[in-house]
Amino acid sequence: QVQLVESGGGLVQAGGSLRLSCAASGIIFSINAMSWYRQAPGKQRELVAVATSGGSTNYANSVKGRFTVSRDNAKNTVYLQMYSLKPEDTGVYYCKAARTVGTTYVYWGQGTQVTVSS
Repeated sequence: QVQLVESGGGLVQAGGSLRLSCAASGIIFSINAMSWYRQAPGKQRELVAVATSGGSTNYANSVKGRFTVSRDNAKNTVYLQMYSLKPEDTGVYYCKAARTVGTTYVYWGQGTQVTVSS
């Protein structure tokens, strides 16, 4: 099992910044991709950013140039640095880890609320 704990959410004004953290514990070997998703009220959960164990990253078009995802493998932690926040970035942000040992297992954190006021 893998446990994921997110932190760093909060209330911020439009144009502000936040940094989210997601710490993984438990059976963490063979975790390849760690991702951030978000879910706004009344909307489906959507992918925000991905960081693979090989160092590659990918972003949703809506956050490119404003968000940066990074991993500290020594701390088993993935970060999401968010700049130039907009009201439409509001939602619950979830961390997801994918661990492949023959089969791929997926784990989710409990989520952290990000609210951007206009």
